[in-house]
Amino acid sequence: MLVLLDNGHGGLINGVYQTAGKQKDWCENGVFYEGEFNRAIVNGIIEQLTRLTISYVNIAPEYRDVTLRTRVNRANVYNSNNAFLLSIHSNAGGGSGFEVFTTPGETRSDPIATIFGHAFKSEFPEQTLREDYTDGDLDKERRFYILRKTNMPAILTENFFMDNIKDFQSFLDTREGRQRIVNFHVNAIVTVKNNLYKT
Repeated sequence: MLVLLDNGHGGLINGVYQTAGKQKDWCENGVFYEGEFNRAIVNGIIEQLTRLTISYVNIAPEYRDVTLRTRVNRANVYNSNNAFLLSIHSNAGGGSGFEVFTTPGETRSDPIATIFGHAFKSEFPEQTLREDYTDGDLDKERRFYILRKTNMPAILTENFFMDNIKDFQSFLDTREGRQRIVNFHVNAIVTVKNNLYKT
């Protein structure tokens, strides 16, 4: 199994954030840059996958904001039968908790998304898993470009809300919170490998 990791948006280059709008200024509490967070989580996942000898590729290792088309093109060079794509994000809009997205309809991504939802609840039983069971499973469905244009199963995780001060202070801006986010992603990846990808 090959995990294709996508850290959404751009990072910081010489202190300059590369993706306008994907940030939240908490004044005296600091500024949250989603792209920096996404990269920190992906880097933590990579560290653990390396120790576990689980194959991975970071499809957007640059700090500049790589276009979605480029990300998809990079992903689609890999064998779609033996890989899945995991796109890491943090949410906004005034809510709280975690969401996992796939494309509409029943796809090979759905059981992967379900595993990630359960892994979140195992790590964060006291936090909100924002489910949508209208189609029988917990994932939310949207026609996000990165999900609908990749050839392999693909999911997108939204990890807490950058514009929720509790989410920010408890999870997004703390070493312990970020490590827990990394941990549940890795636990989910291991479960996906053991249950859905036998090779």
